[in-house]
Amino acid sequence: MSDWKPDSWKKFPIKQVPTYPDAEKHQRVLGELASYPPLVFAGEARRLKSQLAEVAEGRGFLLQGGDCAESFAEFHPNNIRDTFRVLLQMAVVLTFAASCPVVKVGRLAGQFAKPRSSDIEKKDGQELPSYRGDIVNGIDFTEGSRIPDPDRQIKAYSQSAATLNLLRAFAQGGYANLMSVHKWTLDFVGQTEAAEQYRELADNISNALEFMQACGINPNEVTQLQGTDFYTSHESLLLDYETALTRVDSTTGDWYDTSAHMLWIGDRTRQLDGAHIEFMRGISNPIACKVGPTMETDELLQLIDALNPNNEAGRLTLITRFGADKVEEHLPRLLRAVKAEGKKVIWSCDPMHGNTISASGYKTRPFERVIREVRQVFACHKAEGTYAGGVHLELTGQNVTECTGGAAAITEEGLGSRYHTHCDPRLNASQSVELAFLVAKMLKEEREALVATV
Repeated sequence: MSDWKPDSWKKFPIKQVPTYPDAEKHQRVLGELASYPPLVFAGEARRLKSQLAEVAEGRGFLLQGGDCAESFAEFHPNNIRDTFRVLLQMAVVLTFAASCPVVKVGRLAGQFAKPRSSDIEKKDGQELPSYRGDIVNGIDFTEGSRIPDPDRQIKAYSQSAATLNLLRAFAQGGYANLMSVHKWTLDFVGQTEAAEQYRELADNISNALEFMQACGINPNEVTQLQGTDFYTSHESLLLDYETALTRVDSTTGDWYDTSAHMLWIGDRTRQLDGAHIEFMRGISNPIACKVGPTMETDELLQLIDALNPNNEAGRLTLITRFGADKVEEHLPRLLRAVKAEGKKVIWSCDPMHGNTISASGYKTRPFERVIREVRQVFACHKAEGTYAGGVHLELTGQNVTECTGGAAAITEEGLGSRYHTHCDPRLNASQSVELAFLVAKMLKEEREALVATV
């Protein structure tokens, strides 16, 4: 790594970056960000990496989820709480069913930038620059709103700091106490089948805790039951912003991107000779990369070597995103190649991005297709003797109607009633918990099969 520096990526070709009209102002903002305190700490990122190493070895599971793109307008403590709460619900379902630790990573406190398929957006005969997330420009389809504004990076930093502060309070301040498992159910989930399953599971956990207490073990004195580790992640897209928040860890001398515990590279920016790979190879955070249907086998192996040259367990997660109709065509060949080379990676399934369709004028994701991709991914891993170690989801704790189907039976006609996303459709809390129960069943079967082969 002697040839790497936080800004060495500037010598490489780059995609998905905005052009700021006022370059001088942009540099002033970056200088200001570079003087700000870190959002996360190197020790936290190392702890996450050690927990992910257990996942890579088949002794844990990665649950990663949150907003497709955070927005300034929807920044509210209740929204943060509800998303945190639904992730807690999902984690307890997975932990209880599969009897393994669940590593919880939110798409929160920094997921502001979005890649776009086109630099231009057309509407009613007018062409404007595409919306690239609130950290870059505004979503309103006006000329002024779409001008990239560097000051938005300062606002994104401030909102991330406030979100992290609240998440830490929730995770360690009593809200995540397992004794509160019944209180995590959102009101609008109450009438669904998933809610009934969750209440039954919560009853079982409460009974177990009462049994511990009857045996003389006070759950309130067991540290592991009082709180939880919760980490943040986002796509490392806006490299100037990431560079400004990359610091040397005083205890190890290693570089860490302190904007989040975990960063990932998107399917549109994973070029081997590109700037995003160059930046990510040098930071010591746990990192991830999206793997889509255009990924060639040799390309993936080269990418793994570039991002994880020491073959360190917990360093690299591969997030597959094919679409329900393409999993069986592409995933098995990649699993075989990575397994044959002895690469230590986490395989995580993103069943959202490959299953987006248009319906009634809205982008949506049919819940049935989401489930089908997850099932196929687990089946492929079983056939190849590899481990399906995680899921990566776009979800919210809000009562939205953005993805059709599920026990809530959201129809195409009903999408417009509570369609609030700034970019891509998200699962609501009911659909998320329903998915967790389905994944838990597959995970339990997968882990039982692993035990049988040992």
